[in-house]
Amino acid sequence: MARLRFSTAGESHGRALAGIIEGIPSGMSLSSGDIDGELRRRQGGYGRGGRMKIESDRATILSGVRRGRTLGSPIALLVENRDWENWRMVMNPDPGAKPEPADGKGAPVTRPRPGHADLAGALKYDQKDLRNILERSSARETAMRVALGAVAKKFLAVFGILIGSHVLAIGSQKAKTASPATDGDALMNLFEEAEKSPVRCADPAASKRMIRRIDAAIKDGDSVGGVFEVFATGVPVGLGSHTQWDLKLDGRLAQALMGIQAIKAVETGLGLAMAEASGSRVMDEIFYDSSPSRPRGLRFFRKSNNAGGIEGGMSNGMPIIIRAAMKPIPTLRRPLMSVDIRTKKPFEAAYERSDVCAVPAAAVVGEAMAALVLTDAFLEKFGGDSEKEIRRNYRSYLSQVDGY
Repeated sequence: MARLRFSTAGESHGRALAGIIEGIPSGMSLSSGDIDGELRRRQGGYGRGGRMKIESDRATILSGVRRGRTLGSPIALLVENRDWENWRMVMNPDPGAKPEPADGKGAPVTRPRPGHADLAGALKYDQKDLRNILERSSARETAMRVALGAVAKKFLAVFGILIGSHVLAIGSQKAKTASPATDGDALMNLFEEAEKSPVRCADPAASKRMIRRIDAAIKDGDSVGGVFEVFATGVPVGLGSHTQWDLKLDGRLAQALMGIQAIKAVETGLGLAMAEASGSRVMDEIFYDSSPSRPRGLRFFRKSNNAGGIEGGMSNGMPIIIRAAMKPIPTLRRPLMSVDIRTKKPFEAAYERSDVCAVPAAAVVGEAMAALVLTDAFLEKFGGDSEKEIRRNYRSYLSQVDGY
C-alpha cells in the first residue's frame, strides 16, 4: 500500500489481537464504538461455532486518538481474547512454561487437516507441533482486520463513500441476482435488508434455503462455503491507475479479498459471465449530462455497470462491485484422512472447534478489506495530513472533473 499501512499480530487462543494502522489523517472523529459495531457484525451469522458464544469482541484504542479525534499518528488497537483464560498455560509465551495436561490441550498437534495451513506451514517453518501454525492461520485474526477496516470505513464516510455487502450463495442455494447495480441508494437498501437476515442474504426465500443447507451440514458433521458480494458507493472517478500493474484498483481489491482465509476466487462486475458474452452486450455505454442535478464529478455516466465500477484499473464513478467465493471450512467434525507428521501413519485429521459456515462473517471481513484498499487509493489521490486538507484537495478535484 502506498499511503496506508496496517498490520496485525496475535494467535487465535493467545492473550489478544493487536493491530496498527498508519496514514489516517488528523482531525477525524473516531471512538471505540465506531469499531465495536463492526466487530459485532463479524461475530454474527447462522452457522458460527462455539467460539462466538465465548468472545464478545471490543476494541481498545491504545494510541493515535485523543478526545475522540485522530492525531495523524499511528493508531494502535487491541482486541482481547476472552478464551485466553482457558488456554493460558497452553499458549504461555514465557520460556519453560509447561501446559496443564489434564484437558489434553497441551499435547502436540501432529495430524494436519486437509485444506488447512497446518502441513505446509509446519514444513516451511520447521515446526513439530501444528499448533504453532494453526493458531496464527486461524480466521480469528480477521477480527483485527475488521477493527482496522472500521477505521477506514469511518474515513471514507467523511467523503460520502459507503461500503456494504450481502451473501449471494451458500452451497448450491443461491439468491436472485441481477446485473451489478448502478444506483448507490438501491445498493444500500439491499445492504439494510441483508442485515436483517441470519445469513446476511437480502432474498428472504433464499435465506430460508441457506439456513436449511447449513442445518444439513451440521447434522452431517460437514461444512459449507458460498459467495458474497461487497460494494462501495460514492467512489469518485480516478482511484487507482492504469500506468503500472500493481497500481490497478481491481488488482489491489482482488488481492485484499483473496487474502481472507478460505477465499478461493474473486471477480469484479459481471466477472466470469463477461467471458461468455459478446462485447456489444457487456461494455457499459457512456453518456453525458450537464444539468445541475447531476452529482459532482459524475457528468459522464453509464446506465449499466457490468464493469463493476472499474475500467483500466481505475474507478469510473459507478458503484464498485466485487464478489468472493469461500470454500467450505476445512475443519470438520467428521474428519478426513491425513498422515501423522510424527509417526507417518494414516489417521483421521485433528479437530479444532470451528464454524460450519462462515460466509456471512467473511462478507463483513470483505467490507473491511475493501475499505482499507479504497482508503489507501483515496489518500494516494487526495493525500494530506489532516482531514481539512484532504477535503480541500477533494473539492478542487471534483471542480476540475466537472469543468472537463
